[in-house]
Amino acid sequence: MSPERTDNRELKTTRVTVDDLDLNSRLLDFVQSVTDAMGLDVTGTVEDTPDGPRVNLEGEDGSVLVRHKGEALQALQHLASTVFRPELPDHKRLVVDCLDFRRDKDVELRQMALFLAEKASRTGAEQRLGPLNAYERRIVHMAVAEQGLADTESIGDAAVKVVIITAKPGRK
Repeated sequence: MSPERTDNRELKTTRVTVDDLDLNSRLLDFVQSVTDAMGLDVTGTVEDTPDGPRVNLEGEDGSVLVRHKGEALQALQHLASTVFRPELPDHKRLVVDCLDFRRDKDVELRQMALFLAEKASRTGAEQRLGPLNAYERRIVHMAVAEQGLADTESIGDAAVKVVIITAKPGRK
């Protein structure tokens, strides 16, 4: 059963089977049920991207998810990823965003990575970025690789590592 919010914020339940819904619908239903259980008034849509499904949340209570550097949003994404990862095709990742918080942070991180890659290429000095989680490191590695001016390497322990950006050999 999945809860549905009515106008007076009461929850009613409807019976839905897994076979009735495609992956994106089930993903959206899962995220919506978690945010409903948190008492948040947000609505979501799912966007298919080349990297995988992206859940975009909007609403007056969205600010709760993005407080404290988006820790609650990160936790929600971790839950959804854990549940749906086995159903995603290889090399696809699930992203949960709210009020474009993650999209804006991704753009900012990409710009910083490109700036540091250009600086490493220009000066020859090693540049460090982090600590970063796996999702953030991927953004840095991809941005620098696309630019082609520098190399990247993740170093550190556990899930949170630092990305080292160095000039490509023969560039400085």
